[in-house]
Amino acid sequence: MASSSCLLTEEQFLCSICLDVFTDPVTTSCGHNFCKTCITEHWDTNQCQCPVCAKVFNTRPQLHINTFISEMVSQFRQSAQQKASSSSSEQQVSKPGEVPCDVCTGTKLKALKSCLVCLVSYCETHLEPHLTASGLKRHQLIDPVENLEDRMCLKHDKPLELFCRTDQTCVCMLCTYSEHKTHNFVPLREQYEEKKAELEKTEAETQQMIQRRRLKIQEIKQSVDLSKNDADREIAEGVQVLTYLKESVERSQAELIERIKEKQRTTELLAEDLIKELEHEISELIRRRTEVEQLSHIEDHLHLLQNVPSLSPAPPTKDWTGVRVRPSHEGTVVRAVAQLEETLSKEMKTLLEAELKRVQQYAVDVTFDPDTAHPALILSDDGKQVSHGDEKKRLPNNPERFSLSLCVLGKQSFSSGRFYFEVQVKGKSEWDFGVVRESIHKKGLITLSPDEGYWSLWLRNGHEYKALDDPDVRLSLVSQPQKVGVFVDYEEGLVSFHDVDTAALIFSFTGCCFTEKLLPYFCPGLNNDGENSAPLIISPVNHSRLIICRPQSD
Repeated sequence: MASSSCLLTEEQFLCSICLDVFTDPVTTSCGHNFCKTCITEHWDTNQCQCPVCAKVFNTRPQLHINTFISEMVSQFRQSAQQKASSSSSEQQVSKPGEVPCDVCTGTKLKALKSCLVCLVSYCETHLEPHLTASGLKRHQLIDPVENLEDRMCLKHDKPLELFCRTDQTCVCMLCTYSEHKTHNFVPLREQYEEKKAELEKTEAETQQMIQRRRLKIQEIKQSVDLSKNDADREIAEGVQVLTYLKESVERSQAELIERIKEKQRTTELLAEDLIKELEHEISELIRRRTEVEQLSHIEDHLHLLQNVPSLSPAPPTKDWTGVRVRPSHEGTVVRAVAQLEETLSKEMKTLLEAELKRVQQYAVDVTFDPDTAHPALILSDDGKQVSHGDEKKRLPNNPERFSLSLCVLGKQSFSSGRFYFEVQVKGKSEWDFGVVRESIHKKGLITLSPDEGYWSLWLRNGHEYKALDDPDVRLSLVSQPQKVGVFVDYEEGLVSFHDVDTAALIFSFTGCCFTEKLLPYFCPGLNNDGENSAPLIISPVNHSRLIICRPQSD
């Protein structure tokens, strides 16, 4: 015959006051059982009555330990310990960093859940009463956490279940009726989800910042490599020219090489400083990302919300969008040879021609865009010639068209690399042309300056030449150019104008910061009763070894 203990369950041995297995069980005259300490403390602070049936005792009963129930409880405890011992081999022993069971004696097993009512963490075996006993099923269980007492309101001794958005703190239900009465509350889970989403967003943004800075490092390294290639080419050209000269020229050669190398060293040092700064920012951002990632992975609502305020602030970072290494060796050899102009005029001429041929390698096919042309301009059918007409045509006043200035733009636009085109100005007494930003204003009066998005050369009265810089630069030219070449290096921030016939460099805009598309720009000037009737002509580049660069399509 099976023993009676096999029919007993833990619920039969639970004290209705402490909801735990009896300790020194006693029985009242009404037949209900309690722990001796529990019922004694209850009667010390309350009316002398039964907590279960509410029977009132006129005189406080003398309590005696119920030996039968005590023996049954002892047997049950032994059975539970044996069961726990047999199952402990199947359960995981608590490891460092894991929450141990608070009930286990000896070897502590890994806690499976924590009870917010009992403020105790239980392994699988000791958790069973909370899953079977009706009185314990109502308790709130969560994933195991340490320091359960921190989850209770210090003032009301109630679980922290709400978040006060007004004071940015966790509160219990009773707090909403006292000092937080008029505040804005949300459940912990709602605030948890909101904060977790913010952390995930911060983590993603931080990762993007890291990626952008890594790409910027690659861009800087590539710029240094390109700069070194340009430097090597300039050195080689300088050596080729200065090799034919005597001692004075040899000294100039050494100075030229040193100047270029110094610029390269400066470029490399600048690049190293920028890379170190970027790597430092990346290191700080990775550290912050790690903190954010650790917080975002916390599943415990309260723990996350309590730790969010301790998250270190975002490290200060620089906006690297406009930071570029723009070394320019353009014209270095030209300037070096110019210092020896009296004795090196022949070599200077050779060098200028070589430089012009170099930029001519980047020639592009440019045509006028009739949708941008002022109504008084006359365009040729092939889109290569423009002049001022006597009458203003009736054309649609579309947003792209110039309304007051006698201007027209090229159809082609460029947002990277190098490009070159030539304009014939023979027979004209006034004109201006160059390149402009795509976003320039075309309505009303315009101001020709780099600040307004114009990099252009200007002729008035047949002999007054200016580079329209900030401020304008008056130019004294040895001869009047009949054909002008316009060269642009987008990454270098360079716009230069060349006299095609003499190969002379007329003017260079350097250190420009291009951030959008550039378009060729032309203004043929007023007809002036036929004095300036000759058209501006986009002429083909006369070079038999050109590498034609195709413009970007809009």
